[in-house]
Amino acid sequence: MRVTLSAPADVDVPDIQPDFSAPFFQGFQVVASYILAGAMIVVLIMLIIAGAALAFRGLASDRVRTWAGENILWIFIAAAVLGAASGLFQWFVNFDFGF
Repeated sequence: MRVTLSAPADVDVPDIQPDFSAPFFQGFQVVASYILAGAMIVVLIMLIIAGAALAFRGLASDRVRTWAGENILWIFIAAAVLGAASGLFQWFVNFDFGF
């Protein structure tokens, strides 16, 4: 015996809309924004200390100036990476420091 199945010619598929109203999404955004903000503040403080140590000779010891001279490029790179990550985060999920 042979069975023939037929499918309808037109299928009405509704638009799929994701639901981001789950509570953990808001919590994730707040935690991630706190982490990014804290890291950006730490890198900014490091950048200020390194720049001041290199700019003003009597402000810091030789050891601090040596550290600043060796690591200022890495601090700039960290600031650029954190800035890019913060910008992408803001673009994707509407940046919120949680204040």
